[in-house]
Amino acid sequence: MTIGARVLKTGVAVALAIFVSGLFHFPSPIIAAVAAIFTIQPSIYRSWKQVLDQVQSNVLGAIIALASVQVLGSTPISVGLVCIAVILLNIKLKMESAIGLTLVTVVAVMEANSEGWDYALGRFLMVMAGMGCAFFVNVLLFPPRPKKQFIDQIREAYGQLSLLLRTAISNEIKEQVHKEEKDRLNGTLRKLDERYSLFEEERSVRPENKHERARQLLLSKQMIKALRKGEDLLDAIEEHYFSAPGAEEWSLRFDERLEELTKYHEQILLKSEGKLKNSAQIEPEEGREGLFVSELTHYVSANPDGHKRLIFVATALFEYAYQLRRLDKLVNQIEERKEH
Repeated sequence: MTIGARVLKTGVAVALAIFVSGLFHFPSPIIAAVAAIFTIQPSIYRSWKQVLDQVQSNVLGAIIALASVQVLGSTPISVGLVCIAVILLNIKLKMESAIGLTLVTVVAVMEANSEGWDYALGRFLMVMAGMGCAFFVNVLLFPPRPKKQFIDQIREAYGQLSLLLRTAISNEIKEQVHKEEKDRLNGTLRKLDERYSLFEEERSVRPENKHERARQLLLSKQMIKALRKGEDLLDAIEEHYFSAPGAEEWSLRFDERLEELTKYHEQILLKSEGKLKNSAQIEPEEGREGLFVSELTHYVSANPDGHKRLIFVATALFEYAYQLRRLDKLVNQIEERKEH
C-alpha cells in the first residue's frame, strides 16, 4: 500500500490547521481541521474554485444561521430547518460541493450563539483558517501535476491493453488472470477520464500558452479514444471471434494484425514523449492491411451469414487502426509546431 500525495497533504493540512488554531487561541481545533479536510482537492484549480465556493457559501450560511437564531432560537428543530434551507440555497447557486462544510459552519454558529456573537464569529473564523491552511498546503506541498499523472496513466492503460490484445486470439492467459487484467484496464480508463477532466480544468497562466494547451488537450482526448477503441476490439474478440466458424484458420492473420497495431500504438506513445527518432517509420504498411481486407472479404462472401462474426471483429480492428493513425497525425502536427 502506497501513500498518495493527496492523502499526505490532507494529513499535513489537518496538522497545520490544528497548529494555527493554537496560535489564534481558538477554543477547539476540530472545526478548523474539518474545514481543511473538506478543502483539499486533486488539482490547484479545483482547490481554488473550492475555496471561492466555500467562502461564499459559508458567509451566506453564517449570516442565515445568525439571523435564524434571533428569530427561531437554537432548538434542534430550528437547526434542522436552517440546514435544509442552506442545502436548497447551495443547490440553487450550484455550489453543491460546499454543502458539507457550510452545514458544519451553520451548526457551529447556531450552537455557539448562546455564548455571544463574538463566540459565533470565532467559530466562523475557525472554518476560514482551516480552508486557508488546506489551500496553502495544496499549492506548496507536492502541487498537483495533472499532465504528468495523465501521461503515466496512459502508459499504464496501454500496458494493460497491449497484454490483453496480444494474447486475445491465442487465448493463452488463464481466465481468472484475464478477468483481473480486464477489470484493471476498466479501472484505469475510468481514472483517465477523471484525470482528463482535471487536466482540462487547469488554466494557463500565460496567454501565449493557450494554443499549446488546446493542442495538448486534443492530443490527450485522442489518446483516450484510441485506448477505448482498443478496449472495444477486445470486447469484440471475446464476444464474436471464438464463436465464428472458421476462426481457427484466421487466427494467425488476426494475431499478426493485433501484434502490429499494439506495436504501432506503443511507438506513437514513445514519439509523443520525444523518445523516438525522427527518421523512424512506424505506421503499418497499408499493403498488408489491404491484402488482409481483400482475403477476408473473399472468405466472408462465400458464406456471409456463417462468417459475419469475423466481420464484427475486423470492423473493431480497423476502427482501432484508424484511431491510431489519427493519433499519429496529431503527434506529428504537434512536433512540427514545436520545431517552428
